[in-house]
Amino acid sequence: MKKAIHCVATLTVICLVVSVLLAFANYITAPIIRQKQDEAANAALLVVMPEGKDFVLLTEDDLASYTLPATVTKVYREAGGGYVFELTTSGYASGLVLLCGVGADGAVTGATVLSSQETLGAENSYGDRLVGRRAEDIEQVDTVTSATKTTAAYRNAVRDALLAFAVLGGADVDLRSEAEILAESLNTALPSGEGAFEKWFVIEALTGVDDVYVAENGTGYVCVIGDEYVGVKADGTVTSQTDTETAQTAAAAVATVKGAVLTELSLGSYEGLPASVQAAAVTESGSVVLTVRGAGYGILGGSSYHPASGEYIIVRVAISAEGTILDCVTLSQAESENIGDACADEAFYGQFDGKTAQNYAEVDGISGATYTTDGYKKAIGDAFAAFNVLKGGV
Repeated sequence: MKKAIHCVATLTVICLVVSVLLAFANYITAPIIRQKQDEAANAALLVVMPEGKDFVLLTEDDLASYTLPATVTKVYREAGGGYVFELTTSGYASGLVLLCGVGADGAVTGATVLSSQETLGAENSYGDRLVGRRAEDIEQVDTVTSATKTTAAYRNAVRDALLAFAVLGGADVDLRSEAEILAESLNTALPSGEGAFEKWFVIEALTGVDDVYVAENGTGYVCVIGDEYVGVKADGTVTSQTDTETAQTAAAAVATVKGAVLTELSLGSYEGLPASVQAAAVTESGSVVLTVRGAGYGILGGSSYHPASGEYIIVRVAISAEGTILDCVTLSQAESENIGDACADEAFYGQFDGKTAQNYAEVDGISGATYTTDGYKKAIGDAFAAFNVLKGGV
């Protein structure tokens, strides 16, 4: 019994001694570890702000009186008046974490990736393109077309850093996204639309109007004329406060939209139509609306990236009686993710608006997606060929 008690006492003493030694070691090494961590953090900060010094991580209390973009997760203030922002966003995948420096003059001093789940690596060098940019010109930096989602997310995050810098400087900044601005503008112009609008596919030429949105509940329309959003009720009454000329332009556009009628054509009644044409219709003014399939990478691709999906790109295109594209949109596609699927972005297919049979091929292609680009342009060429056939029989 005495022996057992002696063993327990010995173990207790040993544990106490070890605990004391560990506490002492932690007391000695903790400051050193913190110093090393601070040095590593400062080294990362200096990557995006090489001339920076004395960085201070701002606390939640420091930032409590500011409303910053949701992408901003950390803010470091630099002694010279600049800031470094850590931002988290989603590109092709979630978890794209960036570090962006903004100097006291409001220009980007550097941007780099801290963490990424992206597939192509375009984000690793994209930050170099953004150095020196300010809030007013950041949108002018082109995305990488072979990695549109990744680089667009990167650029937007850096834009958020610039907006956050302005907010911290006391500026009144609109932090809404483009989609939020559009939604709010449409709802303000026509509140009866209850926030649900669909962009009208242009099948008749509109004069002086950039776009028309139709309220899904049938209560009216919103015409985009330059920077103005003009609401027009279903009965043609202009509801927005604007000048007489703009109101008349909007009312005339709505009248055109309401009066546009499509008559479906029987493809079997025409000889010489390209086999890619799936449907065709004509308006009273002679505009032709075609649904055409394009054989892009989804049909012709091999195994260099992934096997072909066996699906076509489906394109809808409207051509005026004079032979000019009024509107173009990708209805469906199954191209390579983050590469050829850029054909579904308006930034690509919107380039065909206003083009003719003589110049549509001049549209910029999708970088790294030759099959997709060639297939899409061939579909547009087939649409013009079909237009010429139908024009002779309409």
